[in-house]
Amino acid sequence: MSSGHILAIPYPAQGHVIPLLEVSLCLAKHGFEVTFVNTEYNHKRVVSALAETNHTGDGHIHLVSLPDGMKPGEDRNDLGKLTETMLQVMPMKLEELINTINGLGGNEITSVIADENLGWALEVAEKMRIRRVAFWPAAAALLAMLFSIPKLIEEKLIDSEGTILKSEEIKLAASVPTTRTERLVWACIGDKETEKILFQVCLRNNKAVEVADWVICNTAYELEAEIFSLAPRILPIGPLLASNRLENSIGHFWPEDLTCLKWLAQQSPCSVIYVAFGSFTVLDKTQFQELALGLELTGRPFLWVVRPDITEENPNNVFPLGFQERIESRGKIVGWAPQQRVLSHPSIACFVSHCGWNSTLESLSNGIRFLCWPYFADQFLNESYICDIWKVGLKLKKDEHGIITRTEIKEKMEKLLTDEDLKQRIQKLKKTVVENVEEGGRSYNNFNNFINWLKT
Repeated sequence: MSSGHILAIPYPAQGHVIPLLEVSLCLAKHGFEVTFVNTEYNHKRVVSALAETNHTGDGHIHLVSLPDGMKPGEDRNDLGKLTETMLQVMPMKLEELINTINGLGGNEITSVIADENLGWALEVAEKMRIRRVAFWPAAAALLAMLFSIPKLIEEKLIDSEGTILKSEEIKLAASVPTTRTERLVWACIGDKETEKILFQVCLRNNKAVEVADWVICNTAYELEAEIFSLAPRILPIGPLLASNRLENSIGHFWPEDLTCLKWLAQQSPCSVIYVAFGSFTVLDKTQFQELALGLELTGRPFLWVVRPDITEENPNNVFPLGFQERIESRGKIVGWAPQQRVLSHPSIACFVSHCGWNSTLESLSNGIRFLCWPYFADQFLNESYICDIWKVGLKLKKDEHGIITRTEIKEKMEKLLTDEDLKQRIQKLKKTVVENVEEGGRSYNNFNNFINWLKT
């Protein structure tokens, strides 16, 4: 007997799909049937990457897809264009999908869990009189910042179209990182037109969340305690990690190269530098080469995730001359790694990271120190949490040409790995974060209350 039928729909980006799929797998364990809706483009990628390890909640999870409105060959990294086409096509298609499922005479949809960035999905659920849950996969501070848009307009820091009027620092609370106006999330992605599109979507999402029954968030209370006083509707249920279920993470867009785990097993404890920049970061040729030479300069073993699209040309043609031969005995380069398993490996010493929120939580949960290399959007906020608030990582500085040099990488790495106070702080924070999802922990109890509500 199913506890209910949940429709879950993530924003179409790697860092959004994985944590919502994690929520879905947890719900499946509690007897819920889950229909998980990706865009057609991402559905193919997820199913392809899953091919070797196909396990989706013992048959309780059905992976389905909807068109995103983009034409073949159009750039899905153009977030303005993607956002507009999704709005034109997906609400109607989602309604049709729900009607089709409900018309089959089986287990009808009882609740919709939608990424907060897809406010239109909550609107569809409201129209169809289905219970609504907004899911936020990033730091609660970022959502609280979006909720504060009316105040930012009132204080004349931004105008009604989201344009920055003043370069100023915004601080929501003492234990929350300062954000500069020009780093507001819609303002540091793409051109002015994209900025306006994304800002209007933020306004629409804020309105849509007002009709949500719950707002659940992939964070832990102690990481952002003051935020929950400012925005009490946000309920922390994280960190959402596959290790909490004693299983492996799924939902990746690329097949994982598991050979790196065998390679890690041959390295000394706490010796390997892990380098990974998520699914969006793109490095130009100069920066890519400086990173390579910086890793070589450290003299330490390293595991480096080099996506096929991390540079504008094939990365194999961009490596410095002779680099791959020189580092062959102590460097491992893969296209995509099973990151949660890598970060929990005893040979990992530190994480050179883009500071995506999933990566941040995974590293914290394993007590791994950070060397921060943010690229866009919320990653600067997360870097500030890591370095300024929690003090468990170091920032990398760019030179006058905007490049993080090989020397800077080597020097900061040495500083990071010899700082005993930092090492102790990360171990202490690890304990706090992990306790949240253990029986009796705050996130554990919040999630249980949420499940009990879904069952009513």
